[in-house]
Amino acid sequence: MKDILNLLYKGNTLDRQIAREIMTQIGQNFYSDIEISSFLTVFLMREITADELAGFRDALLELCYKVDLNGYRTIDVCGTGGDGKNTFNISTISAFVVAGAGTPVAKHGNYGVSGPVGSSNLFDHFGYRFSNDSGKLKNEVEKAGITFMHAPLFHPAMKHVAPVRKALQTKTFFNMLGPMINPASPVYQLVGVYSPEVQNLYADVYRESGTNYMIIHGLDGYDEISLTGPAKIITGAEESIIDPSTFGLEEGRHEELSGGKSTAEAAEILVKVLTNAGSDRQKQVVIANAAAALKVVQPEASWTDCVEKASESLDSGRAYQSFLTLISMQ
Repeated sequence: MKDILNLLYKGNTLDRQIAREIMTQIGQNFYSDIEISSFLTVFLMREITADELAGFRDALLELCYKVDLNGYRTIDVCGTGGDGKNTFNISTISAFVVAGAGTPVAKHGNYGVSGPVGSSNLFDHFGYRFSNDSGKLKNEVEKAGITFMHAPLFHPAMKHVAPVRKALQTKTFFNMLGPMINPASPVYQLVGVYSPEVQNLYADVYRESGTNYMIIHGLDGYDEISLTGPAKIITGAEESIIDPSTFGLEEGRHEELSGGKSTAEAAEILVKVLTNAGSDRQKQVVIANAAAALKVVQPEASWTDCVEKASESLDSGRAYQSFLTLISMQ
């Protein structure tokens, strides 16, 4: 690590292979907390490169417990967090809408870091039993159309970094890596990011990943489609700007997306939206994000068709049934 640190202190960057090797050694507990802290601090002083991020991702995927979903062409719907907007759990609720629309979901998540309630907080609240057993996860995909992977159970390498991240109390490149290291290697991915810089980095990494993807950044700072303004999307085929009119809607207000201050409040919002008892704006934002996920799976479909399919999943009760089925299996 000494040689690597000296290299980085002089302003050099790492190629993908060296980045992979260093992260592998970190994950195997080769280094002290002080060495890891020094390493992380380098990337607080300058932007990480696409090669470095890809190398770190390669290592963590190699070290994780893999999940075999036996040919299911799944999608993950998630965001990096870190946008500071304290929205309700849009991606988690959207995942059930996507599942209700017939696209299997392999969702990867964790307890809240940048906000009070992460996806793991919600699943835990409803009695979901965290597991890294592929048989359990596959059975859930078959019967409920969705499964959930609590990140710490699949990434034991991360435990060696956790104390340092907690002590630093600041956002590190690990916040960027979360959505990239789904242990089920989903065929499709809808991911939201908190800044234009991270969006471009993600695009550079995902172009070579073999994943069908859409990377979203709300131009007013959201890591999802917020309908509070335009958003930029990047796929393997194009870059474009979408806005509320793309979904046949008008622009909304930030305060309409508040996520509350506790897991109980977030859980209440989830149930209300899935049972069509939430606010119109909550429903619209969920449908917009679910529609984006469906468009990743069927890029030839129009936005209008994807919105209709997401709306039908929610209005018919199939999204809520997916949720009920998953929770009843625990």
